[in-house]
Amino acid sequence: MGRNNSTARLSLFACINSARIILLVLLCYSVVAVTSLGVVKTSLSLQTSLTSSLQPSWWGSCDASNLPYDSAFRVLVKYHEKYGDLVIPRRFIVPATNEWPTEWHGVKLARQVYNRKWWTKHIAKNNDRVSQLNKIGFVWERLQPEWNLFMEAMVTYRSIYGDVMVKATFVVPRDNDEWSKGCWDLPLGNVVHRLRLRHDFLTGDTAIERKNQLDGLGFVWDVSEYNFKKFLTALRIFSKLEQEEHEHMIMPSTIRVPSNFVVPSDDYRWPIILWNYRLGTAVRQKQLYVKGNRLRQQALEEIGFRWSGNATLGWLDVVHAAAIYSQMHGRVLNPPLQFVVPSPPTPDSELDGSWPWPERLWGLKLGQRLKDVRVKGAYLKGPDAHIRKAQLDNLGFVWTPKRGRRKRS
Repeated sequence: MGRNNSTARLSLFACINSARIILLVLLCYSVVAVTSLGVVKTSLSLQTSLTSSLQPSWWGSCDASNLPYDSAFRVLVKYHEKYGDLVIPRRFIVPATNEWPTEWHGVKLARQVYNRKWWTKHIAKNNDRVSQLNKIGFVWERLQPEWNLFMEAMVTYRSIYGDVMVKATFVVPRDNDEWSKGCWDLPLGNVVHRLRLRHDFLTGDTAIERKNQLDGLGFVWDVSEYNFKKFLTALRIFSKLEQEEHEHMIMPSTIRVPSNFVVPSDDYRWPIILWNYRLGTAVRQKQLYVKGNRLRQQALEEIGFRWSGNATLGWLDVVHAAAIYSQMHGRVLNPPLQFVVPSPPTPDSELDGSWPWPERLWGLKLGQRLKDVRVKGAYLKGPDAHIRKAQLDNLGFVWTPKRGRRKRS
């Protein structure tokens, strides 16, 4: 009886292990199935990278240039049947499955058929083969050197977007008549990034000529410097337009950009390249443009940019203006909501010292700032909150003003 129980337990244990193995295999097949379902033309590169990572070291480095033309034609026909065209992604590797010709397994297909060597050997002197390839949509433009395709893509990008500031993630879209088929799926942003970083394409006798071609397109070699100059230019124009708009007033020399300011489009006082530029956001993110560069910081200061425009210095402006207002109103700090620190009516007022408000405070919306203190608790957060509250109390701040219409100060 004990032996039977032991045998039964062993059988049960074996069944459980078998079930676990079957479940694990099914799970693996499920993952493969899910991956297969996600394979579309636009994700071939992902499929290829996943496949190649599971293959031997020689995978993807096979030289198929010596294979007969008929063999190459069969694999191209198969690709066309499966994907609908011959715009073969540059990273596509022929899978090792029965549906593909065995001799092409592990071969980077585009690299083999879209090059001058293959063309010269198999196509150049055979017009009938040209006709065959035309029928299945062979992309003849892809026989150009990669530099030519890259430049064609850059010219197209510039005609569409107005510049060549290509994002690193940008890939030339498929099925878009604005782009040559030879450029479809080209990872243009990545190529641009590598060109800046490693000077790809810019070696040998053609380096100077190619660099001049890029310069002619307005290629940006130093993105950080470009972004800073754009920021600086926008600030200069903003300051100039503010001065022109208030030419009847003496304006402060400090540039004050509203945090939500966006350069208007269709306003030809601004260069087109700056239209819709979020200058207010850029001011808040000024460290991204300066990056510890003292010359850049100095250039901003020279045009009146207030470099340290953080919350602490913002509070110092408020409390300074509040102190002057309190002194002018009998130690009572209760300005109307609409009160803005005024600039002097005439230049002489400032020169003779009779004007109480310093230049850097001109235009400060003191009434609104103090309302924000009351309603939102602005400036009263963090470790200095109690000190700031005491400062306001000492200035006679009215925390709960009386209701009703008030006289303007």
